[in-house]
Amino acid sequence: MSKTIRIGTRDSELALWQATTVQQQLESLGYHTQLVPVKSTGDLVLDKPLYEMGITGIFTKTLDIAMLNGTVDIAVHSMKDVPTALPKGIEQTAVLERATATDILVTTKSEVDFSKPCTIATGSLRRKAQWLHRYPHHTVVDFRGNVNTRLQKLSDSNWDGAIFAKAGLQRIGILPQYHTDLDWMISAPAQGAMVVVALETDSYCKEASQKLNNPHAEIVTRIERDFLRTLEGGCTAPIGAYAEILGNAIDFKGSLLSLDGGDKIEILKAILVEDVQPDTGVAWAKEVLDRGGKELMTQIKRAL
Repeated sequence: MSKTIRIGTRDSELALWQATTVQQQLESLGYHTQLVPVKSTGDLVLDKPLYEMGITGIFTKTLDIAMLNGTVDIAVHSMKDVPTALPKGIEQTAVLERATATDILVTTKSEVDFSKPCTIATGSLRRKAQWLHRYPHHTVVDFRGNVNTRLQKLSDSNWDGAIFAKAGLQRIGILPQYHTDLDWMISAPAQGAMVVVALETDSYCKEASQKLNNPHAEIVTRIERDFLRTLEGGCTAPIGAYAEILGNAIDFKGSLLSLDGGDKIEILKAILVEDVQPDTGVAWAKEVLDRGGKELMTQIKRAL
């Protein structure tokens, strides 16, 4: 094990935490590693909503290029940021044990009266649509930046709250005092999961990183991402998907909403783990498309 595995990562605190976790696990197996932090376009351009920038791959493209040109050997990503179709020559090698996929509302005070008009911040179309579906009398504003930056923006604002992924704040130890789990909000596909990718031709790094794979996390995130890929057809949309293994079964819930949250198609499924097929997530997405999802996606594509 003499080769040094260069681990590509974004340079935010959360991304570095994730990459360091992978580094520690690889080194515990006897591999030599080196972290190689880079800045992504998504980190550099903070004055536009993600969907206006073409959200697909905005946080991963720089690392993809670094891997393809030989600057790094593997890359570590928040899996929800990774496009469902990986670039040619790059493949997924491991999904680490998943953290919570829960979204939370962070507020600057202990109680907020949601029956009154409120202003909530999020950079996610999915979170915005689900929030407006539940609270149509609220205003949702866009905000960007890494988790530290967004927490500071919330503190400096007059907003009533902002929505975050709980796992990210927990991982770097900055979960605020005033927060509420949004148990009713369906998370982004693969939220809370970390993924490792490597070059298809790099057998050494593929074999090394595959040792970190968590089979349960791999199964549920594959279902969620297949559901997403089949629905979106290359278009960013308010799509939620969450699969969870409970005993020998998988519970799944998915949703597709209009941009304003007015229309919502939801699906709930349960299946034995042993009955999961390669196209299970695809089949469930097709059910949503057949229940009005095709028309809804057409509307979303026209609006974006």
